[in-house]
Amino acid sequence: MPINVGIFGNDSNYKDRFIPDYEELIELVKHIKALGISIALTSGSFDHFHLGHAMYLEKAREFADLLIVGVDNDDKIRHRKGENRPLFPQDERINILIRQRSVDIVTLKTLEHQRWDLIAAVAPDVLVSTKDNYTASEIKEIEQFYGCKIVVLERQAETSTSAKLRRLNLDMANGFAKEMNKIMPAVIQGVIDSVLGTDSQGES
Repeated sequence: MPINVGIFGNDSNYKDRFIPDYEELIELVKHIKALGISIALTSGSFDHFHLGHAMYLEKAREFADLLIVGVDNDDKIRHRKGENRPLFPQDERINILIRQRSVDIVTLKTLEHQRWDLIAAVAPDVLVSTKDNYTASEIKEIEQFYGCKIVVLERQAETSTSAKLRRLNLDMANGFAKEMNKIMPAVIQGVIDSVLGTDSQGES
């Protein structure tokens, strides 16, 4: 009979799936591993969640029985990507992740955490990452020190939040330029008329 409670339930079960405290996460992971359940770990900001994110998480889940996702908190994203990010606050991003069928547990990564603290806490069987996250030497070090296999995935869709934002900014800039081109001749003529003390017909 399938288990339908807590992290194994069909519902979102926010209180069970979101575990920001690493000590609590460590204890839960111990119980999970004692049941013979393998664990995959991945992380990211998941800001402006899109198809590529969903496909990536689905693929990551294929490497183990259970998937834990570390999501960067707002301060960490702001520190890395600037004051205008994240687009969506961490509570919303966490709720989106928890509702993904491929995600079992969500936790936070903060500025206070050292880079590999989450890896140390979970000690996953498989660490799933993208190719720009770790160097070859870092991959070797993580595999040797933490005893986990690292799987490097390509982007699962030709899209990214940063690329979408760049495109949006470009479209807005182009639209602004077109509107300015329409009104600038009249604005310039108005300035000239004001300086010369003439009206639009050239009369004093």
